[in-house]
Amino acid sequence: MATSFLKTTPNVFHRHQNHLAFFANSTSTRTSVPVSRKSRSRSFPVVSVSATPVQTSIVKSPPSSKNTGIPIMVNACTGKMGKAVINAAEAAGLHVVPVSFGCEEESGQTFEIGGRDFLVHGPSDRESVLASALEKYPNLIVVDYTVPNAVNGNAELYCKVGVPFVMGTTGGDRDLLHKTVEDSKNYAVISPQMGKQVVAFLAAMELMAEQFPGAFSGYSLQVLESHQASKVDASGTAKAVISCFNKLGVSFDMDQIKLIRDPKQQLEMVGVPEEHLSGHAFHMYHLSSPDDTVSFEFQHNVCGRSIYAEGTVDAVLFLAKKIEEKDDKRLYNMIDVLREGNMR
Repeated sequence: MATSFLKTTPNVFHRHQNHLAFFANSTSTRTSVPVSRKSRSRSFPVVSVSATPVQTSIVKSPPSSKNTGIPIMVNACTGKMGKAVINAAEAAGLHVVPVSFGCEEESGQTFEIGGRDFLVHGPSDRESVLASALEKYPNLIVVDYTVPNAVNGNAELYCKVGVPFVMGTTGGDRDLLHKTVEDSKNYAVISPQMGKQVVAFLAAMELMAEQFPGAFSGYSLQVLESHQASKVDASGTAKAVISCFNKLGVSFDMDQIKLIRDPKQQLEMVGVPEEHLSGHAFHMYHLSSPDDTVSFEFQHNVCGRSIYAEGTVDAVLFLAKKIEEKDDKRLYNMIDVLREGNMR
């Protein structure tokens, strides 16, 4: 009988069996060492750390009674993350200014988001628009959820104008991104993962890898990750977790990650709620001992985008505090935000 440190609901157990079956039966080229049928029929100890899929789509709460008065500009406000951040920020009492950067096709258009109108500006007038916004809102902080190929150009602009920013967009040249901030002495929080709880999990994994290198030497690893069909690359979070397992002694290449992008498999095998097929992040990491007598499993499932939006708001509040304190450090990440210990 398999045992678990956490009480597992029947639907999670059913998905667990489906996951193992997928690992064993898949003929995909993205395959790690398959779980043998013999090992699955044995009675062996299982240490399972799993989470049921939690709906995290934003439910609007009444505006905070304490309005922080912090003005923020959300770039790519028409995107799914942009809209989620606007809703979360307004619920927290931040003042979202009614202007945003967008693509050329959106330039000059007004979009209604959360009952308010936002004027979107294209690439050609970004600098003048940002300078005007900063003049009108001296404490302005920019939130960036644009596209990977705009990351470095946008960061250079924010630093040139002198506007602190929170960068949630992934991609771009990350080393150059950090150097741009450091050279300009501008304030910024940069993180490809804004979900506070996910960041805490990653931090715990990094600590374990640092303290106990080689602890899982000889173990085999299988990784399954499911995201909306529009995400074509492997999850950066999955890659970060795998890097920790590598330090713990597990041999695993990034191209062995099983990417699930087919909605039918996501529904039937992974257990993604149908209403979240267009926005979810499900990850499962399965470790087996060399003789298949011990198995460890780590799983984290996110439905919707509010976990990232709420983390972004905390990053804004954190950055505003550091600016007010005139902190000597200028470049931060989400672990810095977590360590501050005053998240909502």
